[in-house]
Amino acid sequence: MKNHVYRPFIVVVVVIALILVARYLYVPKDFGIYERGFMYGYHRKSNEAEWEAFKVKFRTKEYCKDCHPDKYEANMSGKHHVIQCENCHGVAIDHPENPPKLTIDRSRSLCIRCHAKLPYPTSKRGDLPGINPEEHNTDMECVTCHNPHKPDMEGW
Repeated sequence: MKNHVYRPFIVVVVVIALILVARYLYVPKDFGIYERGFMYGYHRKSNEAEWEAFKVKFRTKEYCKDCHPDKYEANMSGKHHVIQCENCHGVAIDHPENPPKLTIDRSRSLCIRCHAKLPYPTSKRGDLPGINPEEHNTDMECVTCHNPHKPDMEGW
């Protein structure tokens, strides 16, 4: 074979060898091969204790519904039923003890994250009722006119 064939071939072999050596040095020995045979997965046996000690921050709606059944029912029957309470009311990991009352984010920017009109005809995001934030009541918070627990109805 000519040199013009050998040189690219050697470069490719060296690059592949470098990738394999880097993978061998970088990836932990117990990554993805325990308790499932030789099937690779995103799991490290030596990391389990670290994840067991990790404090979960979010509780989900199921935690909120016992103390706030009226708000839970209103939310579940409305269009915001897919949104967790903590998206607007903050993290509830230590609630009700500390803090006794969660801080509610009533900012306009929170609503605009989903309700700014975006022209995406092929995604479900385009189906959300949207506004132009520069034109629609720019000096007011959304919750002044709209109840987030009952978004189908105007006002409180």
